[in-house]
Amino acid sequence: MIGTTCYFDSQVVFYFHKMKLTQQQKNFIRQNEQHDVRELALKLDNGKQRELNVEFILKQISGRQTAKEKFPFFYANDEIIYPVHLSLEQASSEATANYKVSLIPDGYKTFVDLTGGMGVDFTILSQRFILSVYVEQDPELCEIAANNFQTLGLQGFVVKNEASETFVEKMSLTDMVFLDPARRDDAGRKVIRIEDCSPDVSEIQNALLTKAKLVVIKFSPMLDISSAVRSLKKVSEVHVVSVENECKELLFLLSSQAEDTVYYAVNLNKGGNIEVFSFTPEEERSLEIPFTRTIGKYLYEPNASILKAGAFKSVAQQYAVQKLHVNSHLYTSDNQISTFPGRVFEVKEWFVPNKKNVKSFLSLTKKANIAVRNFPLSVAEIRRKTGLREGGDVYLFATTVADSEKIWVIGTKL
Repeated sequence: MIGTTCYFDSQVVFYFHKMKLTQQQKNFIRQNEQHDVRELALKLDNGKQRELNVEFILKQISGRQTAKEKFPFFYANDEIIYPVHLSLEQASSEATANYKVSLIPDGYKTFVDLTGGMGVDFTILSQRFILSVYVEQDPELCEIAANNFQTLGLQGFVVKNEASETFVEKMSLTDMVFLDPARRDDAGRKVIRIEDCSPDVSEIQNALLTKAKLVVIKFSPMLDISSAVRSLKKVSEVHVVSVENECKELLFLLSSQAEDTVYYAVNLNKGGNIEVFSFTPEEERSLEIPFTRTIGKYLYEPNASILKAGAFKSVAQQYAVQKLHVNSHLYTSDNQISTFPGRVFEVKEWFVPNKKNVKSFLSLTKKANIAVRNFPLSVAEIRRKTGLREGGDVYLFATTVADSEKIWVIGTKL
């Protein structure tokens, strides 16, 4: 049951009924959290094991399995309650939530999360503010979030069980607002367009910009960035965020003061290393760069965020590398650029893949990691034609260079 909020001497006090796992439930979760949840569901009997609350306990085991990799700071606390899988699926990872903290300007004191959900972003972001408001229309999620915030020792938070559109209408002025619109329709199907998400930010953005200094919106990496910038107003920054070279989310920063839009391609690596490449769409469009039909000593493949952001010419100019073809997003140089934001390969050879050249290559190579970049054959087709097994230290890039010549580049990863 959700409690009420009261304000006393500028301090926020939240009263609610504390959810709590029994010792028996915690013991069962620890003993079985490595097991397949579907297999456990077939073995457990809700009638005979009523005290465990089978449906609830399976949800907790599934949640901990997700949390162990995605948000380990939740996993480390065995008092955390987990919601349904859909909420876990849309929740940010701990790594991307921590990155969002770097976007908070100094001096900001108040924060509103209009789409609270699992509460991972809220938990991490709220620690930078004096007062933080969690808004969520699902009452069960509100109760779970309230429990978890108290369990994690958060201070100065308010939980509001309300639809975000309704809350925005009466919301007081605040420093920052965060939204992660739901990306499922009423039938449970995934949606991508801004207008199909809930809430539809394009409809409430005017109200948001009049009530918040900064609006941060998280979208699916499948979203078309250019189209979204056109739909939204006053976009000052777009952050394309990847973790270990896998694109995870798009962050749009809106401000009433925004004029130009700057794109940031971000790749978060284990160990805390962060690759950040920035550019503007205007710069990218206006650049004229040459393309090459000759491969140098080194080959470069930009990280996933740069490719998603569309910095195809900008990255070539800033790192002084040559692009192979307008549609081949691979680059080359004779001098090694160790700071290039992506994968770097030392080129061993390159050739036109005619019968003679391919036969010569296969006489010495039995397995390779194959990648296709602007080439008429798929990876599977190349494997079928060559008999090359997967793996090893050899990398084969099938691609197209200037003048539309098809080539294979063979190299080793640095």
